[in-house]
Amino acid sequence: MTSQAQFLSDNAASVHPAVWDALRAADASDAPYDGDAHSAALDDKFSTLFGRECEVLWVATGTAANCLALATMVQPHGGVVCHEEAHIEVDEGGAPGFYLHGAKLLLAQGDGAKLSPDGIRAVMDPIRDDVHQVQPHAISITQASEYGRVYRPDEVAAISALAKERGVGLHMDGARFANAVAHLGVSAGEVAGDVDALSFGFVKNGGMIAEAIVFFDRGLADVARYRRKRAGHLQSKGRYLAAQLHAMLDGDVWLHNARSANAAAQEIAGACGDRLIHAVEANEVFVRCTAEEREALRARGFGFYDWGDDAARFVTAWNTSDVDARALASAISGL
Repeated sequence: MTSQAQFLSDNAASVHPAVWDALRAADASDAPYDGDAHSAALDDKFSTLFGRECEVLWVATGTAANCLALATMVQPHGGVVCHEEAHIEVDEGGAPGFYLHGAKLLLAQGDGAKLSPDGIRAVMDPIRDDVHQVQPHAISITQASEYGRVYRPDEVAAISALAKERGVGLHMDGARFANAVAHLGVSAGEVAGDVDALSFGFVKNGGMIAEAIVFFDRGLADVARYRRKRAGHLQSKGRYLAAQLHAMLDGDVWLHNARSANAAAQEIAGACGDRLIHAVEANEVFVRCTAEEREALRARGFGFYDWGDDAARFVTAWNTSDVDARALASAISGL
């Protein structure tokens, strides 16, 4: 085991060497903002990956990716249906309200922090169609969810059908989209389904400071370009963000990294038995353990977050070593 076995977050992982190489290769004069050759080539590369036409905007953070995508679908007087434990509700410091100029998050329930058509209807159906109530303008789902649960293609299709029936947009928060693809073993296009916009996460998966907003509704991309500038996210040297995205897509680095992280999570999950709180489908492991047990694990050099009073969350990353994963598995089984 390394001196500090880090399971706090996949955000704590190092940057993949391919990204560093791409940054050095991009370190030459080119057009500013998104007029450079790297940025111009993103649409075609992502369209090939997803098997349908799309337009891609880079931003530096997942929060910006989620909020800028939703801002193209939702008016200030509208609302976004999301899970009550979604990242946009719990962990983005009010950014959705800021970027959406006061639009409301309409909170739904569902096992494993996943939404279902019935859960969405339970929120939408009681809303009267009049000016006194906030009208839903979009649905946001998280792939994989905050508890590492993955939507199957048929589940996304059912939610997409509902969104179309109700005339609202559909956004996918894909901070761990790569882990979902790795778990399901099908194409990126099948995992995304018929969403209007996808926040495709790269930072948690070996990237440095680049995320992609993938617009399958290309009209939304036109709106987002203006909003990105207004929000201060149009980087003047955008080629360095675009270069990171290319580096992760080339040779399927993004998918290889996600598979490695998922495999490490499975190694740990195999030792947890009935301590597991949620099925492990991506790279997060939620484990029942007492405060004393958590302190014992920390004393052995494992870094992780408490999850309430009686549980812990362990997150693996693209560079989690087999040695560290096996050591944590052994430590948990010995509690």
